[in-house]
Amino acid sequence: MQSPLNLNIEDFLTHYWQKKPILVKAAFKGFEDPLSPDELAGLALEPQIEARRVWRADDRWHAEQGPFDSYEHLGEADWTLLVQAVNHWHPEVQDLAEQFRFIPGWRFDDVMVSFSAPGGGVGPHIDQYGVFIIQGQGTRRWRVGLPQPLKQFAANGALRHCEAFVAEIDEILTSGDMLYIPPGCPHEGYAETPAMNYSVGFRAPNAKDLVSGFADYLLEHDIKSRRFDDPDLTPSAAHGRIDTAALSQVKTLMTELLAEPQRLADWFGEMISQAKHELALEHAEPSYSLEELVLRLDNDEPLYRLAGVRCFYMEGNAEVFYLDGERYQLAQPDAAAIALLCDQARICGPEVACLEHPQALLEVLLPLVNQGYWFFDEEE
Repeated sequence: MQSPLNLNIEDFLTHYWQKKPILVKAAFKGFEDPLSPDELAGLALEPQIEARRVWRADDRWHAEQGPFDSYEHLGEADWTLLVQAVNHWHPEVQDLAEQFRFIPGWRFDDVMVSFSAPGGGVGPHIDQYGVFIIQGQGTRRWRVGLPQPLKQFAANGALRHCEAFVAEIDEILTSGDMLYIPPGCPHEGYAETPAMNYSVGFRAPNAKDLVSGFADYLLEHDIKSRRFDDPDLTPSAAHGRIDTAALSQVKTLMTELLAEPQRLADWFGEMISQAKHELALEHAEPSYSLEELVLRLDNDEPLYRLAGVRCFYMEGNAEVFYLDGERYQLAQPDAAAIALLCDQARICGPEVACLEHPQALLEVLLPLVNQGYWFFDEEE
């Protein structure tokens, strides 16, 4: 278990979150890498795990997608291995993400882990999401700038770089140091020695993605809507003109679809709860009965939510929650039960027993346990 995050959360949210970068020295005192470079390379062997290699050779940048089974040809310098969503597969990496629970869970994306040989990096670039970068073993020099007008270009088919920028931060990070980089800030980092880095990323959907996702939801659920109509049409004086009244009705037709509160909540809840990367689901074998589930909880065996599972609810709704792109509903409203499911990564028997309607929770939880979204730790 990592030491607690050494950060003044109120000061950080007031002065830095989504505003400007900050370097926190010794953010994790006595930091211990939750996995080794060899373990990271082992994950990059798996076809279901997203991995990339980036390297420089002959004054050019190169990048390729995994899986990978060999690194000898890359030499001993100027290359990086990056593996996405390592928190899905490695509980100790998920523990790092738990240190940032002061940010709403729906904003969290994943923990990307990278290993870099000396000189390795991915070049100067600009991301449109916020990220905390924790330095593991080794040292790495980071340069981070404030938002500034910069040209961006394709350094490789899979790499987008920006031109040289003015740095606000230019420091060498050692184990336990942490950078926060807001969206839109140019940055680049290069390993001084063989180095591990842990990037805790946070989603920031743009309006185009939201509109596209909502349109997909309407089609998938066959949502009915009004058609354009103009029963009071008068003779047109300009055949090619679109009247402002017509455009206004088009806007009204579209906004009516968003104006229904439950539809908006269900769409966003289903969309934002979808796992971006594959989950390590393992169905319970044999499946639990309700009686067996209750017995194990009564025996002080906690249920753990699988790392990477996204589970959310809407403020003011005490019976509906969203998990992995699906909508679920309790048989009876119980705000404490919804909060237990979605706010906590662990469910204990006494907490269930204290609920107003424990049976309602257990009935919706049972199939989710059998599918592998929650599990009992057999090693305890």
